[in-house]
Amino acid sequence: MTDSKPDSAGLRAEQYLAPETIGQLTSFELRARMIAEGVMSGMHRSPYQGLAVEFAEHRQYVPGDDLKHLDWKVFGRSDKLYLKQYQQETNLDVVILVDASASMRFGTLRVKQGWGGTDASSRLGTWTKFDHATAIGAALCYLSLQQRDRVGLAVFADGIRAQVKRSNAKNTWRSVVRTLATEPVDDATDLGKVVDQVMATVTNRSLFIVVSDLLVPTESVRAAVARFRHRRHDLMLMQVLDRQELRFDLDEPIPFEGLEGEGRLNVDPRVVREDYLEALTRHCDDLERSARSLGFDYLRLDSHGSVGPAIAALLGRRATLARGGRAG
Repeated sequence: MTDSKPDSAGLRAEQYLAPETIGQLTSFELRARMIAEGVMSGMHRSPYQGLAVEFAEHRQYVPGDDLKHLDWKVFGRSDKLYLKQYQQETNLDVVILVDASASMRFGTLRVKQGWGGTDASSRLGTWTKFDHATAIGAALCYLSLQQRDRVGLAVFADGIRAQVKRSNAKNTWRSVVRTLATEPVDDATDLGKVVDQVMATVTNRSLFIVVSDLLVPTESVRAAVARFRHRRHDLMLMQVLDRQELRFDLDEPIPFEGLEGEGRLNVDPRVVREDYLEALTRHCDDLERSARSLGFDYLRLDSHGSVGPAIAALLGRRATLARGGRAG
């Protein structure tokens, strides 16, 4: 899945998924906090008891039951017939939502040789927030497919732009990356509309991963997050910001242009830096509180940093919660 040969679209796996990222993530599992409802053999516990992998409990034998599941040790002690019941292990559906609105076109890190290749980075020559979101999506898609989970993708802005249907087929990873690489990055963001569109197509409980700069009113994000909770889905909210957005370490007056139609404004960064950083911190804190209050994960990523360590830390926390009995 990660060979270095280009496919028909000229893509190479290493453009989006570095070997060191694979190494940083392969020891982790992308676990569901809720109980999965898959239909194939996987690694997540199912709510439906059948005769499958992990022993759960006994039930009394009734005529017609398969005798091969009788517990003869219990029979020897009690002279009563009981069957072993098992907790079925199942696959998880993972749906990755990647923001391709115009604000994701921003970036201040020069593209390294052999990296990038999305519509945004090809035009600008910089590693944009969308490129970082693509790398995150590629890594989580790869990890999920290694677990035999089904993975789907939706690229969105003011609505869903492009989709890859949920699948665990061999070519799914390349379909996801190819879609991300060729999708234009423009227009405004309408997260509420996007969530409504996605919910109309996903009826089983799934793990959603939203990758966006989330530079929209916190009320709209809070309302969208609540919809995932209402439908009993799991959610990982990943906010991608450029390092310059996070630090605002500019020393000369420059024009600022809103990428989603907000207009152009001449600003001296030194005058507004403190207020800007305070507002950004408050915005990010509100997003995190909104996610965590509903039992979901929030992760903020610096687009100049490596993808692997940040995601590994989040997956480690999820695994710890799962071992503590609070996950499905």
